[in-house]
Amino acid sequence: MNPTENHDTEWLFEITPKNKFFSLNLKEVWQYRDLLLLFVKRDVVTVYKQTILGPLWYLLQPLFTSITFTIIFNKVAGIETGTVPPFLFNLAGIMVWNYFTACLTDTSDTFKRNAAIFGKVYFPRLIMPLSTVISNLLKFGIQFMIFIAFYVFYYVQGAAINMNGLLLFFPLLIALMGILGLGLGMLISSLVTKYRDLSYLIGFGVQLLMYLSAVMYPMALIQDKMPDYAWLVQYNPLAYIIETTRFMLLGVGTVSVWGLMYTVGVTLFLFFGGLLVFNKTEKSFIDTV
Repeated sequence: MNPTENHDTEWLFEITPKNKFFSLNLKEVWQYRDLLLLFVKRDVVTVYKQTILGPLWYLLQPLFTSITFTIIFNKVAGIETGTVPPFLFNLAGIMVWNYFTACLTDTSDTFKRNAAIFGKVYFPRLIMPLSTVISNLLKFGIQFMIFIAFYVFYYVQGAAINMNGLLLFFPLLIALMGILGLGLGMLISSLVTKYRDLSYLIGFGVQLLMYLSAVMYPMALIQDKMPDYAWLVQYNPLAYIIETTRFMLLGVGTVSVWGLMYTVGVTLFLFFGGLLVFNKTEKSFIDTV
């Protein structure tokens, strides 16, 4: 800088050591919003760039999973879904569950997958997990359109299904699911930098968690059939999100106000806890990754 220039020049960006133990850095994330959109575009374009079917995988995965669940759990195991067609019942749960798992698994590998970028240039590290949550909304939107198509088909066929006024709050429910996946993913991502073997447990843990989240059965079923183990589902916030989703979209099941309040509390706790650990880890992760 020319010594004659004013030393009080206001810089566009100023990189300083983080002295706060907890910080959202929302202002800094907003300043790097163009980079955030760039990473979102990267996540959407590159995932299936060298695949044969490309974005069709977004459609095939929930369809095949719903068919499998319908055959195994409804036809073989005899799980009843009331007046709602079993395939549509399963598709509604899988659609929301897929968004959570995508946010969780992609976010949980943030530091390890982006170590090369983090080691070369500075930008708010929170942008990476945020871009994952936003880009997965596109995948969710595609799967939701497939759900609507089958919903119309079954409705025309005379199935007793109906959406209700609570559907207006459906975007908030999806946002809650994304925040829950983001918070838990940031927490796991921070732990993986030090304990590598945790990454091998994520896939197994997600599969196990699915069976405890009422994805393929109503919450009332496990309360009736296995009351001694019902608490495993009742204390799972994901189960309330999926149960409420089916009530909004299909008119089946119940809405628990206590359950939703509990879900919001757990979600906020995991998000802020995950963000706290994430901010602390980003200062020294490059030495352990």
